[in-house]
Amino acid sequence: MLRLAMTTNAETFERVRGPLADRGIEVGHVRAKERALRVSGGEGSTDGETSDAAADPDEFDGFDVGLVYPTRLMEGAVVDERLGVPWVNGRDAVVASRNKAGVLATLSAAGLPTPRTTLVSNPVDESVVVDAVEGFSYPVVVKPNSATRGVGVATATDLDSLLGVVDYLNLIHDYRATGDKSFLIQEFLPDARDYRAMVVDGEYTGAVERELDDDALAAGRWKHNVHRGATARGVELDPPARGLAERAAGALGIDYLGVDLLATDDRLVVNETNARPTVDAATKYEDAFYDRLAALIRRTANRE
Repeated sequence: MLRLAMTTNAETFERVRGPLADRGIEVGHVRAKERALRVSGGEGSTDGETSDAAADPDEFDGFDVGLVYPTRLMEGAVVDERLGVPWVNGRDAVVASRNKAGVLATLSAAGLPTPRTTLVSNPVDESVVVDAVEGFSYPVVVKPNSATRGVGVATATDLDSLLGVVDYLNLIHDYRATGDKSFLIQEFLPDARDYRAMVVDGEYTGAVERELDDDALAAGRWKHNVHRGATARGVELDPPARGLAERAAGALGIDYLGVDLLATDDRLVVNETNARPTVDAATKYEDAFYDRLAALIRRTANRE
């Protein structure tokens, strides 16, 4: 049986284990963060092993392929070396998808519809922010370029509130170890429906609509992230939306991708992508989802 390494043990891990086992793929968890990881055995070591208990000497052995590169790139480099396997989505795919501005620039250059967006690379003078927002209509969305799960995303209703949000970003970015100091100013699409479409090996394989409940909407909330309390409901996307998700994955060259679509009465745009997408319940996807995922895993492992 083919052995697949996953560096997450959350919802996705539990959901994919059974369906992939039914298709001859055993899924194992490899812990990549919040732990000690042996890097080398020191001078004179021939096999790289040490007597410490930082890792089970056999925990990285016996895997044939990995699903997605670890989310923390520093730890990921060690885990990648220890595993020595190909990844369905490797480091380049994860890094590319995490860069929201880079994704939107690539998709826009390929002729795909995206929200109007400007990247601001901190630190900048206030005048740069003023110029950057010129031509936008308020409210605007302000979001960190590399964050996930809606972390740090806010709306600004006028120039003063926009500059206030930027002030907070500046305080955070003053910390020398902060990595990506860039953020996006993006047009706000009110009442947009929020979809996550899954594309596996170039083909649309299902989607969910992420919705807040009536009480949350009445309270003025608008971010439809599941990790912020929204509910993901399986939906059938129409052909234009399916095609847009597939074209986005093709433009980025990523085999296993969550594509976030925003739809209004007259617009359909790609908002973000995720090369480490959460897998929802199988009932919310196409019947062929796991067949295609298993085939992609086997091809990546060169075990067709």
